[in-house]
Amino acid sequence: MHHRTVEEFMTRSVVRARRDTPFKELVRLLAQNDVTAVPVVDDLGRPMGVVSEADLLRKSADQADPSGRTPIPHLEAWERTKAEGARAEELMSAPAVCARPEWSVVEAARLMETQHVKRLPVVDEADRLLGIVSRGDLLRVFLRGDDAIREEITGELLHRTLGLEPADVAVEVSDGRVELSGTVEYRSLVLVVEQLCRGVDGVVSVAENLAWRRDDTRPSPSGF
Repeated sequence: MHHRTVEEFMTRSVVRARRDTPFKELVRLLAQNDVTAVPVVDDLGRPMGVVSEADLLRKSADQADPSGRTPIPHLEAWERTKAEGARAEELMSAPAVCARPEWSVVEAARLMETQHVKRLPVVDEADRLLGIVSRGDLLRVFLRGDDAIREEITGELLHRTLGLEPADVAVEVSDGRVELSGTVEYRSLVLVVEQLCRGVDGVVSVAENLAWRRDDTRPSPSGF
């Protein structure tokens, strides 16, 4: 099974900041390039952290409201330090959570989920910045056509991997939703087929209506 990689979806022309980039220049970078965050790199081009709109907005949120309608939010010590920051290295969220270009979309998505980040700088073996990939970039995998999904399932998974013939399992794909019908030799194969199909890039859901000829999930009467 071939998973699409981060390299296929990442943005290669990356707007970046230096550790000494001042606050107003950071705001200008975001506005002029229509982005919501920029990686901060050191002198060797290695990401140190990421400055996002949320990081910069702390400065406004930390200021008193002249109308008195909203109280100043309580900030932890580290949040207070960032709110008072004037340069990228003081404002950024660090360390940078990075991905590698050869990672699959699944690996990148899982890292974003566990680290609660919206984007990942992509780095090479020397940790130098190559690009950046966002949640929106990864979602593009679901734009994959139904015909391509069906071809991968019927050809690569069912035939070459499991040795099944087209007459055994029928595959229908509509808007990324896969429907399986037919008969396989063993009951245990039903779950295997379903799980493999769920792992195909672009698949939204899998519904199976598969029968089996032999139930290999039950112990034999002899106990052996």
